[in-house]
Amino acid sequence: MKIFNSLTGKKEIFEPINPNQVRMYVCGMTVYDDTHIGHARTFVAFDLIVRYLRSRNYEVKYIRNITDVDDKIIDRAKELKVEPAELVDRYINSMNEDFSSLSMIEPDDQPRATENIDSIIRLIEILIKKGHAYVGESDVYFSAESFEDYGKLSKRKIEDMLSGARIDINLDKKNPVDFVLWKKDTAGMKWDSPWGPGRPGWHIECSAMSMDALGETFDIHGGGSDLKFPHHENEIAQSECVTGKEFAKIWMHTGSLRIDKEKMSKSLKNFITIKDALKANSAEVLRFFLISSHYRSPLNYSEELLKEAKSSLDRIYNSLDGLNLDSESANRSGYSKTFTDAMDDDFNTPAAIAILFEMTREINNLKKDEEIEKANNLGSELKMLSQSLGILQKNPADYFKSGVDLTDKEIENLIDQRSTARQNRDFALSDSIRDSLLEKGIILEDKETGTIWKKN
Repeated sequence: MKIFNSLTGKKEIFEPINPNQVRMYVCGMTVYDDTHIGHARTFVAFDLIVRYLRSRNYEVKYIRNITDVDDKIIDRAKELKVEPAELVDRYINSMNEDFSSLSMIEPDDQPRATENIDSIIRLIEILIKKGHAYVGESDVYFSAESFEDYGKLSKRKIEDMLSGARIDINLDKKNPVDFVLWKKDTAGMKWDSPWGPGRPGWHIECSAMSMDALGETFDIHGGGSDLKFPHHENEIAQSECVTGKEFAKIWMHTGSLRIDKEKMSKSLKNFITIKDALKANSAEVLRFFLISSHYRSPLNYSEELLKEAKSSLDRIYNSLDGLNLDSESANRSGYSKTFTDAMDDDFNTPAAIAILFEMTREINNLKKDEEIEKANNLGSELKMLSQSLGILQKNPADYFKSGVDLTDKEIENLIDQRSTARQNRDFALSDSIRDSLLEKGIILEDKETGTIWKKN
């Protein structure tokens, strides 16, 4: 198995620190608002990675933290006139509902920053003692230049940051690149510390939570590409200065998500929460769309692409309709090997899904030739392989009955697919589409001028 390591910029053969055991930390949510589809893109990707590693018989310890103390939380609580703890609990519940809807498995632990204050303070004390941190008039800071390898993840140099970047001037810092470890504050969320009351900086929270859960060095650290700098860069610096050891062996980052080729932003009025996306799409269609692109690639979210995802998922479920499926006792064919080869190549989901479509075509041909036992076996294998992707686990009849009712346009799109299937003499797919529409009470009538439909 090979995984792309953001730290080295290349694919590497994956060799966990302990054989057959994987310790994995993913930077989770700062809980001050509803989750959006950008979050879905990142966390579905890592959910899939955990699923696949477990399917390859790795024992995975999966940690996804919760940032429950932050300036954004404090400001939002003031805006809504509620206590920060109440706001946090509200959005943790909302997050868990959204992630469960998208069939994400629960992490082995979801540590909260506020549960790790003692560990955070201990790390800061070590950094100060070793000369990597200092106490300013207003806050406690990490000295970036004290870490020789600062910038090794983002491939940035301190001198370039100073000359080419816009950095806010803070006279309390020795160097503009230095960052906060402890924010001195007597209001809002605060804890006692050797430097006075206050709260931790964001970066040190993740160092404490990850090392408490997984040890000083672990296998995989992941997150969205927007976290590479400064968050992950700062995590590496402070963690390795504390321990003198490598922090994480492999760094993984998901690609960005855009809305109709534009950056998602409330100011552009294209901000889409997971809840909003699920009003117009079934959860499985949304998940299928999110995994159809490689996790490192940028992903564009649009109604047209979601319709294509639904059409693709419909096609696979149509092929499975009427079969006797048993993924637990499924036989493995050459398809399983090519699927595994694709996923072993840095979790190449587009290639893996293409193999599912090859299986779909063969299943339809087997059904057409009335080789039902072979179709059952291949369909069971397809369902087994799809478990690691978190899709195609429903009974086809239940899949087609679930979700929102078909719109007229969706019905016409399915009729177009059926017409194309008939032209290609793929009568198994054609019949499957007709039968699935009939189950929804939609009757098709083929005429010389084309196919017309009506609701029963």
